[in-house]
Amino acid sequence: MKKIGRIHSLESLGTLDGPGIRFVVFMQGCPLRCQFCHNPDTWDVSKGMEYTSDSLMEEILKYKSYMDYSNGGVTFTGGEPFLQADFLLELGKRCKENGISVALDTSGFILNDSVKELLEYTDLVLLDIKNFDPLVYKTVTGVSLSPTLKFLDYLKEKDISTWVRYVVVPELTDNLDSVRKLSNHLDAYPNVKKIELLGFHKMGEYKWKELGMEYKLGDTSEPSKELMEEVKGILEANGKVVTSNV
Repeated sequence: MKKIGRIHSLESLGTLDGPGIRFVVFMQGCPLRCQFCHNPDTWDVSKGMEYTSDSLMEEILKYKSYMDYSNGGVTFTGGEPFLQADFLLELGKRCKENGISVALDTSGFILNDSVKELLEYTDLVLLDIKNFDPLVYKTVTGVSLSPTLKFLDYLKEKDISTWVRYVVVPELTDNLDSVRKLSNHLDAYPNVKKIELLGFHKMGEYKWKELGMEYKLGDTSEPSKELMEEVKGILEANGKVVTSNV
């Protein structure tokens, strides 16, 4: 019997979630409760649209020519895609059969046998590290940092190409000493090919209000260009390639 996946939404020609033109699949469900999340409507794993691997693969293949032309592929994001690792394993195998590159955007909070098998069909992991200070990380996400660091170790062990993503939120994740410690830590991971620095924004604030949830960052400003450059400089200090969206 074909597995059923729950999908929040699809983006057919994405350019922000991995190299080239991407077919981006936003999976439903997430164990984290990030204060700056712009998709809180993905948290509940029982919501979303139901797809079989066949029906989702049919949508993906419509855009294969764009992926081939741009050296792109498919990105599974969320939410947290590893909550539905068994479903994505079917998709990962199908994508590889069709010569389509697979990227996974994850918090690294989940690592089990299904995730490990799925990673065998994965070309790139986009790993979101919310902060390197365990106390700040718990404040930001509601969960512990240690599973993400163990996941990062596993990616290194298996030599899986990784981009680390870091969101700069003024007065929350802009603690520069922690950024320096993260930079030094990542220096020991040759599989980390790039760090993507992302500036906090409030474009998802309306979703929190629609869901009747308190948005704690309503008075928080977007980071200045100067702050983003300072964080970027720290992360570049150990020779990593760092890109910034500001």
